[in-house]
Amino acid sequence: MTTPLKTLSSYGPRQFGDRIGLAEWQFERALRLGLIPAADAGGRWSDTVFNEVTSRLDAVRTAVGTIPDVGAARAEQHLAERFGITVNPGAAAELSRRGHLPTRGDYRGHTLYCGLTLEAFADRRKVERASRAGQLHMRDEAARVLELRDADFEHLVRAGLLTHSETTVSSWHKGTVVRLYRQADLDRVLRSSRVDWAAVRATPKGRPSPLAALPTRTG
Repeated sequence: MTTPLKTLSSYGPRQFGDRIGLAEWQFERALRLGLIPAADAGGRWSDTVFNEVTSRLDAVRTAVGTIPDVGAARAEQHLAERFGITVNPGAAAELSRRGHLPTRGDYRGHTLYCGLTLEAFADRRKVERASRAGQLHMRDEAARVLELRDADFEHLVRAGLLTHSETTVSSWHKGTVVRLYRQADLDRVLRSSRVDWAAVRATPKGRPSPLAALPTRTG
C-alpha cells in the first residue's frame, strides 16, 4: 500500500513539480506560460497555490505539451518522423531563420528550439523547403554543387559573394574548424549577375579564373 505524501505548508520548485508529476522542463514551461503563478511564499509556493494548480492539472499538462525544447538534431528527427520525409541537417536553423520555429536559449552553446512549436507543426511544405534551403555543405561539396574549381570557389569567398553560415569541428582532425555553406546561399550566388558562369566553367585547369577580377571585400 502506497503511503500518501504528506501535505506541506509550502513547496519549492522541485517539490512542486515532483508532487504533480511534471518534469523539470514542463514545470519551467508552465511557469513561463503563466500556467503556474509566481512563487508567493518567499521564493516558494503556498499550499493554496499548489492546490489551485492541482485542481486544473490536466489542462496544465495539455498546455505544456510533451516535447521539451531540443537541439537541432532532435528537432529535425522529430520533423522527419512526423512527416515521413528526409529532413537535412540545417533545416531547424532554416525554419527558425524564416520565423517558423522559435529558439529557446541554448544548452552548452547549442541552440534549443521550441518544443511546443515542434509538437504543433503541421506544414509539411515549410519543412521540405527549409530542408532544402538550409542543407549544409562542406567546402568541397559546395564547390561541386556550384560546378567550380577550388580556385574559383576561393575567389567567390574572397569577394564576399559567398560566406559560410555555420562551422563545425572535424571528426577526422581534432580541433580543426570546418566551414559549412548553406544551400540557399549557393542558390543565391548562382543567380548573381556579377558572375559569368559560362565563362567560369569553360576555363580549363591551369588557366586564371575570370573571378580573379572581382574586387576583394573589405570590412
